[in-house]
Amino acid sequence: MTNEFNESQASVLIGTAEKMIEIWNRLSPEKQAALLARFGSEENALAALVTTQLVAPQTPE
Repeated sequence: MTNEFNESQASVLIGTAEKMIEIWNRLSPEKQAALLARFGSEENALAALVTTQLVAPQTPE
């Protein structure tokens, strides 16, 4: 396994990180505090939020 990313992989990774930051910044201070208390760090809380979104059933539009 390689530790290097190609251009496409790097772009996806950066985009995901940007979305995670946007999600965190939209949360109320109370919600941020609750997530920090539960998960211990902003990174862990964001990972939990993203995972929840990934496994949530798709809602029809």
